[in-house]
Amino acid sequence: MVSTDRLLAFAAMSFLLIVIPGPSVLFVIGRALSQGRRAALTTVVGNTLGAYVLVVAVALGVGTVVERSIVVFTALKLVGAAYLVYLGVKAVRQRRSLQEAFTGDGAARGTLRTLWEGFAVGVANPKTIVFFAAVLPQFVDRGQGHVAAQMLLLGLVFNIIAVVSDSVWGLVAATTRSWFARSPRRLATVGGVGGLTMIGLGVAVAATGRTE
Repeated sequence: MVSTDRLLAFAAMSFLLIVIPGPSVLFVIGRALSQGRRAALTTVVGNTLGAYVLVVAVALGVGTVVERSIVVFTALKLVGAAYLVYLGVKAVRQRRSLQEAFTGDGAARGTLRTLWEGFAVGVANPKTIVFFAAVLPQFVDRGQGHVAAQMLLLGLVFNIIAVVSDSVWGLVAATTRSWFARSPRRLATVGGVGGLTMIGLGVAVAATGRTE
């Protein structure tokens, strides 16, 4: 299996990548601002599940195809970007009805939907795709065998760090939101900001990344 030295080195590199806000973190913050703590944490869970699907894909060899094919990579990136813009526009349009979030109406359906949306963003995160496809395999000790199992373990380490980091971001943003929640006008304003954040993030994701 993976040696302690390799595991610690990978954990350190993962931490450096994760603490720098990327698509998943900004999406969590946007959700925290527009819908609150519960939605933020549910989004974190969805993001994590999506990211681990990428780990499994890399372990099975699919990640190599994405990493080497500019067409596949760009298509996946644009789909993720379009979805972020869609969610952002939706959040802006619904900003004046955010006060209903405090009544708990439709909580179960909302939770499942939020989980799915977080998953979709996590699995289409360009930064994570590149990291898992290009960096994760470098920490595998192929001489020890069980290459897929090593990748899955390393991916688990990455996701544990991501859950902690993203949850902190979401909780801090949700705490800030509580002040806005005292006024419907303030809440509508922060809901709009959250939506615009997601729209801007979608545009940024579409405009950045590999060009060759």
